[in-house]
Amino acid sequence: MPHPTWNLSPDRFFSPEPVQRRLAREIYASIRSLPLICPHGHVNPRVFADPDFQFGNPTEMIIIPDHYIFRMLYSQGISLEALGIPRRDGGPVESDHRKIWQLFADHFYLFRGTPTGVWLAAEFFEVFGIEEKLTSENAQRIYDHILEKLATPEFRPRNLYKRFNIEVLTTTDAATDTLQYHRTLRASNWDGTIRPTFRPDGVVHILADGWKENIAQLSAVSGIDVNNYSSYIQALEQRRAFFKEMGATATDHAALTAYTERLSTTEAERIFQRALAGEAGESDAHRFAGHMIMEMARMSIEDGLVMQFHVGSLRNHNRVIYQRFGPDKGADIPIRSEFTRNLQPLLNAYGNDPRLTLILFTLDESAYSRELAPLAGHYPALFLGPPWWFFDSIFGMIRYREAVHETAGLYNTVGFNDDTRAFPSIPVRHDVWRRVESNWLAGLVVQGIIDEGDALDMARASAYDLAKRAYRL
Repeated sequence: MPHPTWNLSPDRFFSPEPVQRRLAREIYASIRSLPLICPHGHVNPRVFADPDFQFGNPTEMIIIPDHYIFRMLYSQGISLEALGIPRRDGGPVESDHRKIWQLFADHFYLFRGTPTGVWLAAEFFEVFGIEEKLTSENAQRIYDHILEKLATPEFRPRNLYKRFNIEVLTTTDAATDTLQYHRTLRASNWDGTIRPTFRPDGVVHILADGWKENIAQLSAVSGIDVNNYSSYIQALEQRRAFFKEMGATATDHAALTAYTERLSTTEAERIFQRALAGEAGESDAHRFAGHMIMEMARMSIEDGLVMQFHVGSLRNHNRVIYQRFGPDKGADIPIRSEFTRNLQPLLNAYGNDPRLTLILFTLDESAYSRELAPLAGHYPALFLGPPWWFFDSIFGMIRYREAVHETAGLYNTVGFNDDTRAFPSIPVRHDVWRRVESNWLAGLVVQGIIDEGDALDMARASAYDLAKRAYRL
């Protein structure tokens, strides 16, 4: 009996209504081949620094790095040890990658209709040329097929970068990172563009695990003895200058809430010293983080780096998983967020300054139409990032457009970013965005809200121009 095959309709994600579908096809055809601007992601720059870098095997490439995949499997009772996820204590985990792949294939049905299922289907079919759906029966044959592909020069990361038509790709790098792989890339004659992004969370959130060690590392890499608030700010400014010198155009910041507050220098110093002494409390951490978002906006005005602010994820909700496996293991959960009052100190201080670009992301969809679209539709400095994380999905994108467009318009948003660690999924994720946007614009044409010429211009902006402009790429 033949195995079921992938049936990826060329009209997928388009309306079944004939006129809208025809228009969606035309709009999509005008943007499908545009280069990819990837202004925010988590691909390790190491894979590009070595021209001969080879992805190991399908399990290492697709399953182990991707919390979208293993969080679903974990939710169905499959342990992370069984999936080969490394433990903090070095304890035993499954090391037979074929066995892990088989387990994944046995449970592949769990991803039906989910964003991960959509991405994986297109990735298997379009990137790896696999026509059969993954099943328990053909799992090892598909494993061998991918393994064979990964051994070829065509699947070296630099060659995939060209094949995917990527124009620029940015990484996310800690403030203490030496950027050694970016240095290697700059010294090479490769013509791809990989840029770092300054991510200072590890030295800003004073109650985070390893904060004091991160401060010591900040001292080491900056050459500034960070022993008080003043030297701390100097070291951060030095690191930002270094990142900019290495090609960075943006910073990235994450916080539980959008709270901002301007502390006096004296109060900031007191909190910093309590943190160094291990005596800071939750209130200290909350206020210091809010103050540092203000400081980062001030620095962005001075050095021109675009500022990204990701809000609303309660990190490491599952303490058992965090203690055993560490962060970024699929246990980060959205919370309700408030923006109008929380952002008022920052926006009153800097939101009217044309030198600042502040791109805001949230995991609270209810805030889009109520707060974020009105704010972005007023303050010149504020732009809305695309649907993020749990809402990087077909219906999440639709809800986003329906919530923000009438108040903020298209041009106060910044297009798309793939925000992924899974490099082969990048073109697939962009394609989902382009298809959904094409269908949304076709719907506006059908309803007489815009004409076809407007739709084509807006499609190009959404797919390419807005991200390039917003991130200064």
